[in-house]
Amino acid sequence: MAGHWLEFGLMPELVKAVEDMGWMLPTDIQSEACPLILNGGDVLMAAETGSGKTGAFCLPVMQIVHEAYRSDDAASTAAPAGKRAKTSAPVTMNPADRDTFFAIGPNGLLCQSREEHKWQGCRANAGVTKGKHYFEALMTDEGLCRIGWSTRAAGMDLGTDKQGFGFGGTGKKSFGRQFDDYGEPHPNKGYKKDDVLGCCIDLEASQISYSKNGTDLGVAFEIPPQLQRAAFYPACVIKNAELQFNFGATPFKHPPAGRFAAFTGLEQAEPDQRVNANASAGKATKGRTPLAIIIEPSKELAQQVYDQIRHFKKHMPAPALREVLLIGGTKTKDSLREIAQGCEIVVATPGRLDAFVQEGKLDVSQVRFFVLDEVDGLLKQGQGKFLEGLYARIPKSSPDGTRMQMIVASATLHSPDVKRLADKLMYHPVWVDLKGQTSVPETVHHVVAIIDPVKDRSWRNKQIATKVKHDFIHDKDNSVLSGGGENSKEALSFGVKSLKHRYLLKLIEVHKPDQGIIFARTKLDCDNIEKVLNAQGGGGFVNEYSCCCLHSDRNVQERKENLQKFKNGEARFLICTDVAARGIDVQGIPFVVNVTMPDEKENYVHRIGRVGRADRMGLAVSLVSSVEEKVWYCSCGNRKLPCKNNRLKHEGGCCIWYNEPQLLKDVEEHLGETISVCPDSMEVPTNEFDGKVVYGEKKSHKSAYEGHVDVLRPAVADLHRLEVAAQESYLRFGNRTWA
Repeated sequence: MAGHWLEFGLMPELVKAVEDMGWMLPTDIQSEACPLILNGGDVLMAAETGSGKTGAFCLPVMQIVHEAYRSDDAASTAAPAGKRAKTSAPVTMNPADRDTFFAIGPNGLLCQSREEHKWQGCRANAGVTKGKHYFEALMTDEGLCRIGWSTRAAGMDLGTDKQGFGFGGTGKKSFGRQFDDYGEPHPNKGYKKDDVLGCCIDLEASQISYSKNGTDLGVAFEIPPQLQRAAFYPACVIKNAELQFNFGATPFKHPPAGRFAAFTGLEQAEPDQRVNANASAGKATKGRTPLAIIIEPSKELAQQVYDQIRHFKKHMPAPALREVLLIGGTKTKDSLREIAQGCEIVVATPGRLDAFVQEGKLDVSQVRFFVLDEVDGLLKQGQGKFLEGLYARIPKSSPDGTRMQMIVASATLHSPDVKRLADKLMYHPVWVDLKGQTSVPETVHHVVAIIDPVKDRSWRNKQIATKVKHDFIHDKDNSVLSGGGENSKEALSFGVKSLKHRYLLKLIEVHKPDQGIIFARTKLDCDNIEKVLNAQGGGGFVNEYSCCCLHSDRNVQERKENLQKFKNGEARFLICTDVAARGIDVQGIPFVVNVTMPDEKENYVHRIGRVGRADRMGLAVSLVSSVEEKVWYCSCGNRKLPCKNNRLKHEGGCCIWYNEPQLLKDVEEHLGETISVCPDSMEVPTNEFDGKVVYGEKKSHKSAYEGHVDVLRPAVADLHRLEVAAQESYLRFGNRTWA
């Protein structure tokens, strides 16, 4: 069996690890994606939930990262201990550390960008860690530019983060996106064509200064303490401009003088002062810097991928790979200690990763793999700008010429936002789409139950109404809670909330599932469903209604414990939002309930795909209101406590009318089918192909024929008799013809 994995070129140690996990054969997505990634391409992949996407990108990434690290380790051990090899290569602008449309001339010193609408940046191939140093930049054409010094952790847009210091042609100095006047007063401030800008860094005094045409413009920046041990590289960012650099290989037009007299060009820097871009990055971190970054939309999914990597690497040869998990809710000092010890792979959620990169705690200058898992979820969280900003920080090729690879995995590739991101960031990506826009797994039986508060008036009972675990949205509006009419829009919305809880309980009572996932739209909805089920089952022990919640208001430890309870069967139901559900990897779940329809039609397939994994039949039931429902759509920042502003958005409130009938139509149009409706009894018809279905059990490929032999035996006998008669008739006819 292993030959199928080895045919990809996957190293035997990784093959042994996946075999230990019971992965004897690669899945379709693994068969398609692994060879493409191993061959160095950018890959966009989509497949069914639970189809092995994590292994499809983790295995080849781990192999290439290990090969790169092993090569670097061999090179470093070949040199005498404690010594850094000195290179005679000249200092130039670095083609491996630049934006796409930043052009560098053959000598490595003449630089240009004719992009009129977007800044393009670049850094030099060498930097300094101590001493006093100087370089010159000649403005050879009109245009916009900023010039200065940055660490390798900085973005290319010099001066817009807290890792780089720039001085622009408009007379502004900038650091951390703060632009202040600097240099000469108007009208001479700034610089223009034919001006020569001198860029000085004093790493003994921790100061950065500039000169123009030999005139000292004064101290521009005091280097903050957290950067004083970093290596600084000459850097620039330009827009429709051209520059000529001089790092000291030829005489300077305005040699350092006055207080700069002791400054030397980078070419003259002593070996212990200079660091090359291809050195094992960030010596200041005293460790190895990451070669791969994997970004996940939720803590649970990040934890899952991190755990998979730890399983995959257990047989890998030395040097051992190190992985670090960066997620919210964990101790920062522990993460910093792990990073300081060195790591090759970082698995992270956006918030924690952004903080570490912005504060210079994580160096991304050596990253060779940029992996966005569940990118549709990341984009729906509003992380698009963060992803683009982080991408801009990562060099697009390594010093040895290897191009950075980008891998994007998603529940669907057909979102316009995903396509836009791919077009903007990826380099001729190969699409591996084994899912398509409208694919529902064969092992999922999905139906809808219509919740009609006009037809079912049981919610009108005042005793029931006062016991409903509602979301406070109908307090003091025109609903039954406030004495409103029973047919008001608000009253019917309240009726939907009451009935959905009752139909959920009926669904559980009828089907008695061993386990199930219950999706709700908001965290408050999840909490209320948990209260309803606990009240029904008594809470505190495993029973027909035992449950636990998974959403971002629960602390990290509670979320881990709840997920583990569900995996262990200590809780029958896991109640979660769409975001929290990403990363749940539990095989053979028989039951999913959508208490509310998802906002996005693509998420419907993602949700119901949680059942029916590994050839186990699953049932997915969506409770769909027949009328519009009033729901929270908060933008006031009141996240922990229930919002009290239950006016509609256009009235300055935090509520909207949620149109589930339209959402159902959108899903059906997306799937190209009409979803079956189950009766109020919640008795879902069995699947006609498999006969009697026990949801959660393995799909039997023989069940379609079970018992058919006895039924078909008389028909087969008749068919045999007719066949014999036909043959005899043919022979008799033939004999008469030839007689």
